[in-house]
This record gives sequence, C-alpha cells and structure tokens, in this order.
Amino acid sequence: MKTAICDLLNIDVPIVAFSHCRDVVAEVSKAGGCGVLGAALMSPEELDIELTWIDEQVNGKPYGVDLIIPNALKGKNNGAHVAPADAEVPSEVTEFVNELLRSHDMDPTQVPPTPMASAETLSEEYAVGMLDVAFKHPLALIASALGTPPAFMVERAKEAGVPVGALVGTKRHAEAQMKAGVDFIVAQGTEAGGHTGEIGTMVLVPEIVQHLEALGSTVPVLAAGGIVNGTQVAASIALGAAGAWTGSVWLTTHEAETAPYTKERLLTASSSDTVRSKFRTGKPSRQLRSEWHAAWEAENGPSALPMPVMGYVSEPALHYADTLAASGHKGAQALSTYWVGQGVGLMQSAKSTRQVMSDMIDEYVVAVERIMASVDE
Repeated sequence: MKTAICDLLNIDVPIVAFSHCRDVVAEVSKAGGCGVLGAALMSPEELDIELTWIDEQVNGKPYGVDLIIPNALKGKNNGAHVAPADAEVPSEVTEFVNELLRSHDMDPTQVPPTPMASAETLSEEYAVGMLDVAFKHPLALIASALGTPPAFMVERAKEAGVPVGALVGTKRHAEAQMKAGVDFIVAQGTEAGGHTGEIGTMVLVPEIVQHLEALGSTVPVLAAGGIVNGTQVAASIALGAAGAWTGSVWLTTHEAETAPYTKERLLTASSSDTVRSKFRTGKPSRQLRSEWHAAWEAENGPSALPMPVMGYVSEPALHYADTLAASGHKGAQALSTYWVGQGVGLMQSAKSTRQVMSDMIDEYVVAVERIMASVDE
C-alpha cells in the first residue's frame, strides 16, 4: 500500500484519519495510518494537553493536527476581545431559537455558554498561539481546514520540516493551494461531512489530479468525501489519489467522542439522512438531518447568519440537545445532529478504531485483487 503520501508522512498505509478524539488519532497512528486531531475551538492550553497525551501514546508514530486558520485574520487588537456574542445576534433569531427549544420541551435558560468565542478563533493572536503550541510537538503534518493557509503558517511549517496540507473542493482552489506552497492537497467531495463544496468525489479527485499534473505539480492528492471502507480507498488510488483522508467513519468507533444517542442515530442512518446546510456554522456543511434543520428551513424560519455568528446561536443550543438526548429526552433527540458524510449509510456497526483500520486494509487488498483479476482476463 505504499504511495507518495506514505513516503511524505512516513506511514505504512495511505489512510489519514481526521478526528476530534485524541484516542482515535492515537489508535490510527499506531495501526499504521496517520491520525489527525481536529483542534477547532480549542484553546492553545487545551491543544497542548491533547498533543502531549498523543505523544505519550503513539511511541513516535506519525500524527498531525488540523487547525482552522483563515487567510484573512483580524488583527491582535481587533480579534480576540470583540463585543460579546449576544450583541451580534439579532433578537428575533434569539427568540426563534428559544421558542424552538421550548417547543421541544427544553428550557432555554439552561443552554450553556459557548466554550470559546468564535471571534477569538479568527484572530491573529489566537492563530499564532495555536501554531506556537503545535510546533512544540513532533508533528507529521499540519492541515488548514478553511481556505488557503496564511503565509506565516506555511513558512513556520517549512522551518519546522512539517508537511502542510489543505482541503479543497474545486480545481481552482487546488491551484491556489499549490501556489501557496502546501505539500499535499485533500480533494474533498460534497459527500463529506462538515464544510464541503458541491462537486462529487468521483469527479473532483481526477479533475484536481489532472489539473495539477498539467501545471507540472507533483503535490500528492488525498481523496475525501464518503470514504469509509477499503474498497473506496482503492478506488481513490485508481482515480489518481495517493490515499484517502477519512473522517465520518471514526464517529461510530468505540473510542469516538460522539454523544451516545448521536452514535445510535449514525449507525441506523442511510446515506440520504444527511443535509448540506448553513444552519450550524453559517457556511454549507453536511450534517445528520434533524428537526433543527426543518425549523430553520421552514417558510417562517430566519435566514442563516454569517460565520462565525451562526455558531454563537447553534453550538450552545445543540450541545444542550446532545446532553439531554443522552438521557432519553425525546424533544432533544429530535433536534440533535452532528457533522457526518453520506458514507454514514455504510457505517452499520460499532467497532474499535483498530478493527476499522484492519477491515480497511483487508477490503483494500480484496478490491485490488478484483481489479487485477479483471486485467488478467
């Protein structure tokens, strides 16, 4: 299973696993892939704790971190200490959410505060602090989850000898990332969970691979979007990718951080039970469909607020719903959701992270043998 991404990251199999759960990250890395910790909304102090724990678990095996550091950042004096979130949310939207919670037998006064103001995470001061922490650790990669990484991020990674990756949804974005100096590109199809574009993986991957080759680039491309088994990893390589960037498949593992009721829903969902919606972050992101989306999409529902303000509205309310849903609260269960790709329809049983990795490798081998048999014939 050796490809260019294996050589770049010093891994045994071309499987990169994005997860917010440090346990998943460590297990994937120990199994021969590369776990990548999603650090959105962490503080630098929290990131240091998580990466230190991973260091202690992986015994030198490669792992990475995925940060949200937009190219356009607010300055130090303008970003980290802006007005409170409530000041940016229209009162009619606040009342809409409160009524939505009440209609589901939930008390709006019990909604917890947002763990970290999203405005802070868009500041230069925050970005520098996160990079300071990240590069203290022996990273195999650092990835930008939202747009082209700023030049100072690429420069620091080059100085540290850490490969930089970025997620893209069009060939135009891939070209911009190549010019920005990234070391690998993740071509993420619309099937993916979280923020994603409109082009399907089967079309996007060869389109980007061919476009970069025409420009003379040798930057490896990873396929992403709906990839949850080894057959799809093999298909990704057949399309010209150097491997797969995976995410959703880890949500139902025993180690995952996913709320218990959400995990149950994921295991019974079909590929048509997801929705690409702005009503969580302000940008289109694929999630498990719930009555949260139905209410916002209704004729009398308000328009989505821009990023990051939409997160001020959604995250505390949905976190509250997750908490109540776990205890059997029917109204909360109807509202609860999570980011997941269309590959959820193939995720039908809970397994350990190690078992998922083992199954992927076995399925990959079977798929390759099937292709080779067709050539021999």
